[in-house]
Amino acid sequence: MARAQHLFHARGYDAVSVAEVTDSLGIKAPSFYAAFGNKGGLYRRVLDRYTTTRGIPFDVILSSDRPVAEALEALLEEAAHRYAEDAEAAGCLVLESLRCNDQEAREAAYALHRAAEEMIRDYIAARHPKEAERVTDFVSTVMAGMSAKAREGYGTERLLAVAALAGAAIARDLHAEA
Repeated sequence: MARAQHLFHARGYDAVSVAEVTDSLGIKAPSFYAAFGNKGGLYRRVLDRYTTTRGIPFDVILSSDRPVAEALEALLEEAAHRYAEDAEAAGCLVLESLRCNDQEAREAAYALHRAAEEMIRDYIAARHPKEAERVTDFVSTVMAGMSAKAREGYGTERLLAVAALAGAAIARDLHAEA
């Protein structure tokens, strides 16, 4: 699974063929189809694995004992570190999958993306209900942009600068609304 995850993350779902996956895994096509059903079945398992191995621990970062702006900045900082940690497989596998051509793979990624956005929205809404939708949209947009920039080669330092600027904007916005 680690090899398949790296292939999809480095090249994107659309660019990876079943033949490449079977070669990388050292299995024959019939074994692949018996184990995963199809490329989409493998991809769902890869996404599940990704969320546990490289995914951002939203539940840990968005703890109720932290100020909202501080937690959201920490979330963006964690994204910066994770998105830039592997130059060959940069960015967020889930976010980058939202644009793939395969509907099944795209829907699997959207389900994970929506769940993450709901966690962020619920966290904000608990203390800033009027701002929850808008600030969630902002955080999600910044994360998507950071993922794209990591794939373009931005390193941790540049992504952390973006996270800090976004964190300051969130803090100003929430303070102004309080």
